[in-house]
Amino acid sequence: MLKPENPLRGDYSRMRNDYTVEQDWHAYTAEEHDLYRRLLERQSSKLKGHAAEEFIENVHRLSSDGIPRFEEANLILQSATNWKIVAVPGLIPDDTFFTHLAHRQFPVTVWLRKPEEFDYIVEPDIFHDFFGHVPLLLNPIFADHLQEYGKGGLRAMKLNAVPFLARLYWYMVEFGLILTPEGLRTYGAGILSSGGEIIHCIDSPQPNRIKFDLQRVMQTEYRIDRYQDTYFVIDSFQQLFDETSVDFAPIYEKLKTLEPIDPSGVLPTDTLVNHPASVNQKAA
Repeated sequence: MLKPENPLRGDYSRMRNDYTVEQDWHAYTAEEHDLYRRLLERQSSKLKGHAAEEFIENVHRLSSDGIPRFEEANLILQSATNWKIVAVPGLIPDDTFFTHLAHRQFPVTVWLRKPEEFDYIVEPDIFHDFFGHVPLLLNPIFADHLQEYGKGGLRAMKLNAVPFLARLYWYMVEFGLILTPEGLRTYGAGILSSGGEIIHCIDSPQPNRIKFDLQRVMQTEYRIDRYQDTYFVIDSFQQLFDETSVDFAPIYEKLKTLEPIDPSGVLPTDTLVNHPASVNQKAA
């Protein structure tokens, strides 16, 4: 879903018609395995008190020594939720991405960032995709949500509405927060794979944390070059599934008549979520 300005990374010469490739696990170097381990150790050390328990639990189920083998992860995924991951060379077209999700297949990039990109990378690599996204595919409700998102994406393409749906993916799948009895936690893959934003999204007083509202999310622009100004908060994965299972067509038509909302904006109708206390108040 990300559209970088520079040429795409990854070897697209070996891909099939559906953009899948072989993972070729044996081609990874010892240095790449070591880099993956260091990324894993850093992020795992930051999960407690910041990540949703559902994510933490499933990270352990998928743990590996170095870069994971997709076929081994698929044995766990398919038995749990009938999902599987497919190897891709990098970013893929929207229609291909949506089609994979609609068939319960999550595309995972095969290349790993360079050591100098340890703290920040623009395009998703195997660490972002596998560590950030795959664990929640073991959660039945979230897994079903992603499949419905894929089906919805194919419909959105026919309605010229993909930018609105992309905002939903950005704010809910990549940068979503969830309100738990223990307080705010994150489940977003973009946050969970970031060394700094996983702390910022929960502990910093700077960002807006706004209760989830479907139209509000789809109307809000986002930035890819810094920490988010705004995070949207769900009460549960069931809420996310239920409230995104409606027909989006009327919402798309309404959104086409409205100006987009600035990523840093707060509206009078927004419900803000305070932290650390899980007490809500209306925005002034």
